[in-house]
Amino acid sequence: MVAGYLPGRTGPGRAEDPVLPAVAGSGRIVCVSEPQHEELPEPLAQLADAHGVATGFHGFDGVRHAVRASTLVSVLEALGVPASSPEKVAVSLEHSRDDAWRRMLPPTVVVRHGAAAAVPVHVADGADVEVWIELEAPHDAARGTSGPRPVRERRDATQLDVPVPPQTVDGRRVGRATFEIPADLPLGWHDLHAVSGEARARATLVVTPERLDPPPAPEGRAPWGFMTQLYSVRSRASWGVGDLADLADLAWLSAREAGADFLLINPLHAAEPRTPMTPSPYLPTSRRFVNPLYVRVEDIRETAYLSAADRSLVEWAFDPVRDLGSDPAPIDRDPAWEAKKAALEVVFAAPRSTARQAGFDEFRAGQGRGLEDFATWCALADHYGDAEWPRDVLDPASPAVAGLREQLSDTIDFYCWLQWVADEQLRVAQRTAREAGMCVGIMHDLAVGVHPEGADAWANQSVLARGVSVGAPPDTYNQQGQNWSQPPWHPEALARAGYAPYRDMLRTVLRHAGAIRIDHVIGLFRLWWIPGGARADAGAYVSYDHEALIGILCLEAQRAGATVIGEDLGVFEPWVRDYLAERGVLGTSVLWFEKTDDGAPLAPEDYRPLTLATVTTHDLPPTAGYLAGEHVELRERLGVLTEPVAVVRRQARVERERTVAFLRERGLVGEEPSERELVEALHLMIRQSPAALLGVSLTDAVGERRAQNQPGTDREYPNWRVPLGDSAGNVVMLEDLFDNARLRSLAAAMNQPLPR
Repeated sequence: MVAGYLPGRTGPGRAEDPVLPAVAGSGRIVCVSEPQHEELPEPLAQLADAHGVATGFHGFDGVRHAVRASTLVSVLEALGVPASSPEKVAVSLEHSRDDAWRRMLPPTVVVRHGAAAAVPVHVADGADVEVWIELEAPHDAARGTSGPRPVRERRDATQLDVPVPPQTVDGRRVGRATFEIPADLPLGWHDLHAVSGEARARATLVVTPERLDPPPAPEGRAPWGFMTQLYSVRSRASWGVGDLADLADLAWLSAREAGADFLLINPLHAAEPRTPMTPSPYLPTSRRFVNPLYVRVEDIRETAYLSAADRSLVEWAFDPVRDLGSDPAPIDRDPAWEAKKAALEVVFAAPRSTARQAGFDEFRAGQGRGLEDFATWCALADHYGDAEWPRDVLDPASPAVAGLREQLSDTIDFYCWLQWVADEQLRVAQRTAREAGMCVGIMHDLAVGVHPEGADAWANQSVLARGVSVGAPPDTYNQQGQNWSQPPWHPEALARAGYAPYRDMLRTVLRHAGAIRIDHVIGLFRLWWIPGGARADAGAYVSYDHEALIGILCLEAQRAGATVIGEDLGVFEPWVRDYLAERGVLGTSVLWFEKTDDGAPLAPEDYRPLTLATVTTHDLPPTAGYLAGEHVELRERLGVLTEPVAVVRRQARVERERTVAFLRERGLVGEEPSERELVEALHLMIRQSPAALLGVSLTDAVGERRAQNQPGTDREYPNWRVPLGDSAGNVVMLEDLFDNARLRSLAAAMNQPLPR
């Protein structure tokens, strides 16, 4: 999540379902006051409802708030629905009522495996129509988006006897025939075809799993793993920032030395290709591709065969950052990337063997147009530097960009190659994790969105909404609301694209993943859209087809053999968690957010079973710092408290006292527990829960007290730049990590057999 975003403090749900919101962790229901009504023109309200835009929402205070008419107009305009005058609203409303009848087939049909589904087909009234399905070939599933299409199996669809009166649409009489999608279709991406005379249509048909399998589990205990910010875990060989070789080593050591079953890391999404580089891993330029800052130069095969002169160039590039790994100062990605990029350019220029070049070519073909567009954007960013891009270059399909693709082809090749070597090193990390004994392996993290001026925003602009950004309404932590500056998916445009950009992103991230965590998973149900130039509180919720988005997520995860965890904290409708559990998507339980109605710690046996349970998150201080109230002092020092500091200190003290008393009652600590004993007891407490997975922050394991991210700040705090350190702030290097007494003690506690 982006800097300044505290997880689980927003209120997602469905525009059409204004039911009572649930509170994170406890599953309690907020007492909701009588709805507040705002006089909205009825046609505008109807138009908003027709396009999934909520005219009101339940806030964190339990009160239903009305959305302003001006906000609805702006959000509808961003959806491509004219609404700036009563006359335009009337025309748009009339158009929306007939919109489905204008299409021969829906743009995309998403169904669950094993269940038949009905699809409407619109043709001239009285005309015959033929409908059939072309099944995805096995080669297609492995190939992704490249290569020639093989001959595919055909299945005819059966027309159902569903009488529907015809309608007059745009001056012509249109009839509706209903066809059945068979229940026995295989999982996958198929094509639905319809022909009626000269009229033809094709739609994407996606058959998704009914439910994902639960995560694998070792016998006798719950699977557990470390959670860490990879950039903060540095070795003496890394270039000032933890990298993919460190990831492989950390996974191996976590399994062999500590008995861990997985390793959850921050998003590795691509950042800017030139400095300055945005520190936040939750505000990437692309969610599909990897930040090459994480590549280990020395692990690229061609590095070993460099000439003496070229090897010297690589070593000289490393010299300025050689000692950054042990520097306790905030991590500075810029010198690390400048040094590494110079070395990578040397390695890229070295010859590759025939087999290696074939491997690169195959990877490039498999990633298709998405990789070419990403690499082109990177090359353009290098080409124009700090200068403003010409208007015609803002369109990736323009003749100007076509010319620049040819002119900058060598640079584009370089950025494609960087993704290939990153992919190879990710594959090694996951293979190493599994070979070391992890039952899950590397758990990747998927951010909510992307930078508004980044590669994905440029390449995918046809499926992103313009003139709006994503955020959150006001809450107790941010009373003005939050604007994350990220452009949202356009729901209808994404469906018209057959969800291909979403699918391709998931496929790439899941290529070498044992699991994936979806940040703010409620965003697959609805997102808070804020019109450009408006305050963060002047937004509205826009609904998404969650059956499609969650179904496709489950399909791609099942194909990759990966577990899915959704960060489902916050205020939202209770049915959301039930729906995710029904699909086999794990939720998230954070000990500090699991409370009873009176604010006491929730008994761990009352936690939800289908969750990843943790003591803390990266948006809170490590447990030692949280117990000491350092988060209160930090927020007071930075000026981000919304209540008097004395009140917040008292709340923190009471929370600690009640938590320690609860631990004593359960026999987990004595009368005067040490800091280490308290941290271990809290982790033993989540072990008593029925959670499917248990997460241990690596910062907790070494006694770190500093937060990785302080919500509500930008430059006031070194967000996403804190190196891994111990309780005294001394840097803990990867080579020394598993000699740490606190880590070994906590790992031993997590590996204790569960009582029968």
